[in-house]
Amino acid sequence: MKKFAIALVLILGVLYAVTVIVVPPRVDRALNRVFGTPPFDRASPRAEALHAKLTIADLHADSLIWGRDLLERNDTGQVDIPRLRVANVAIQVFSVPTQVPKERSRFGTPRDQLDLLTVAAFCNAWPPKTWCFRDARAKHASGLLQKFANNSDRALTLVRTRADLERALQTKTLGGVLALEGLHALENDVDNVDRLFDAGYRIAGLVHQFDNELGGSSQGVKRGGLTPFGREVVERMEKRGMIIDLAHASPQLLRDVVAIAKRPLLVSHTGVRGTCDRPRNLSDEEVRLIASTGGVIGIGFWSGAVCGGDAKAIAKSIRHATNLVGVSHVALGSDFDGDKMPFDTTGLVQITDALLTNGFSEAEIAAIMGGNVIRMLREGLPTGK
Repeated sequence: MKKFAIALVLILGVLYAVTVIVVPPRVDRALNRVFGTPPFDRASPRAEALHAKLTIADLHADSLIWGRDLLERNDTGQVDIPRLRVANVAIQVFSVPTQVPKERSRFGTPRDQLDLLTVAAFCNAWPPKTWCFRDARAKHASGLLQKFANNSDRALTLVRTRADLERALQTKTLGGVLALEGLHALENDVDNVDRLFDAGYRIAGLVHQFDNELGGSSQGVKRGGLTPFGREVVERMEKRGMIIDLAHASPQLLRDVVAIAKRPLLVSHTGVRGTCDRPRNLSDEEVRLIASTGGVIGIGFWSGAVCGGDAKAIAKSIRHATNLVGVSHVALGSDFDGDKMPFDTTGLVQITDALLTNGFSEAEIAAIMGGNVIRMLREGLPTGK
């Protein structure tokens, strides 16, 4: 029996090692496919010259959950530090989902089903606690980004304060901002807002792909408004200096938060129904509501956001949003490493080119490609030293 037990342990160990080595890159390659034709960092001479002068910021990338070494240039996924440097990105928001249901539907996604993040934590060899607890996943992901920053030879810095932001911009170091995609990591305890803040998170979406204790999701079953617990969380977040993200929010939740918010609100990654009529995208009224708070709307790059597969479709959505609320409230919200894309992050110059073709001035492009995000972070982050 002892020999059998030892053999069984060895077999299970080998199987787990194979799972860790083989599964994550295959899944990453399938789900985060780039369907355009490389090289992506080519555009008109005017666009390339302008792009090199811009301060670029992207509001949403799910890169921390895939088990990649972001300090190395990878042949999978869409974002890593070398490619961000090629793309001239100054600020990248790294978003962390902590619960993703296996079966998702725009007609209503139930919460109680297989959680893909449980599978991902196991396959990526995250600590066992992360296999069961969403707050542990959030803390582990924040540790990953800090580890990348520590080992980056000053190529990456974790931005927690306005002072961190200014240092990153002055030294031309890539600034990484931590965000949560859905506050499932609260584990129903408002005091966990403080713990997540201490772990480095400065942006948080209230909901993700299903209704939760805070309110309704645009993909949820009930799609209700802000709950009493959600209201308590909003107040605590604003008190601590965390930026509230209303991506994935139901229409009623968005209206409820706008009604009580005292700080500018964010929608980190979305489309607009004026150019792509999908339930997940913002109506014209919702675009105006976010802008009325002084907030920013990040336009996504995936086909469900823009109803197209290239930079022209992205620019078309940006044009519609700016026609509604002006250039000061619109930004980039790629959703890199969260869906199939026409290009990886090195292709951001194609958006600069498409915006020029769409008639935007260089000053307007500078605001859209990063200036508006920088302004919001300067206003929304805690002061720091």
